[in-house]
Amino acid sequence: MNATQELHNLGQSIWLDNITRDMLNSGTLKRYIDEWSVTGLTSNPTIFDHAIKNSTAYDSAIREKLRSGKSGEALFFELALEDVTRAAELFRPIHDRTDGVDGWVSLEVSPLLAYDTASSLAAATDLHSRAGQPNLFIKIPGTKQGLPAIEEAIFAGIPVNVTLLFSREQYLAAAGAYQRGVERRIERGLPPNVGSVASLFISRWDVAVAGKAPERLSNRLGIAIAQRAYKAYVRLLDSARSQRALNFGARPQRLLWASTGTKDPKAPDTLYVHALAAPLTVNTMPDGTLKALADHGQASSILAADGGDCEEVLAQFASAGIDVDALAAQLQEEGAASFVKSWNELMEVIASKSAALKKAS
Repeated sequence: MNATQELHNLGQSIWLDNITRDMLNSGTLKRYIDEWSVTGLTSNPTIFDHAIKNSTAYDSAIREKLRSGKSGEALFFELALEDVTRAAELFRPIHDRTDGVDGWVSLEVSPLLAYDTASSLAAATDLHSRAGQPNLFIKIPGTKQGLPAIEEAIFAGIPVNVTLLFSREQYLAAAGAYQRGVERRIERGLPPNVGSVASLFISRWDVAVAGKAPERLSNRLGIAIAQRAYKAYVRLLDSARSQRALNFGARPQRLLWASTGTKDPKAPDTLYVHALAAPLTVNTMPDGTLKALADHGQASSILAADGGDCEEVLAQFASAGIDVDALAAQLQEEGAASFVKSWNELMEVIASKSAALKKAS
């Protein structure tokens, strides 16, 4: 039994943080599912930017859409929906077998909407309707403006992957939006079992403080933040409010570890995988981390429900002058800006490919 299967058996879902048409056409994603216990997939603007820019697999589809008058954002979302729909079909047996707990794929609304509540909700509604897949999460950023959109989407029955969370407090705010949406469904007599995950970004913490704290604290901040959030997650699941909703047929909003590829070349390539093994959670991994886990990973111990030594570690960072709360807000803003940059680059790639294909036809 390889480490991916062992991690899956511990109760943590392994999702791939990537999607490309080449991966779908070659059968690579199907092999990940069959051999490495991959049970879901996430995407974002950066992933699609790289996928379309570095491949000719989309060219024929782009030509076809150009002939039908599509361009820019509208053309991109048709391409993306085709990819995530194919992926959703591959994961559908897992989704059915787990009664909707697992087997999800994620597609993000335009990151230009990160601070626009009404437009985020409208985009989420449109994309979910067009996909027509029960196992599609729509990704909405957990920004202050995104929280009402998350609540309304859940109330409307749209499964949501809350993205760009960087702290316990941001996670709890997103969880509160999810709970309010579910509770409103219960009040209306609607089925409350709307799927959701809350995605906490890990490695960006360690990149942000590299060289700003003692060497002994290298690559420990992201894990400590995750431990603190996991403690809050366990407590929330054990609360009377959560249990009341579960008794009406709701399902937990699972905590998801995002950005779990190791950025420091001196650190183990499976650092965040081994440190964050926990039941009823998800770890979404880039290809390199997934391959490393399958190749030389080992069975992991379970994350401590009480947060382990996280508060002690965070106190040491505070003593080193690291303001975790301020940094969490900064990282969320930078994350949103990074996705906007990737989105703009993606639109440039779509435009340049469209122009080149028009010229060649």
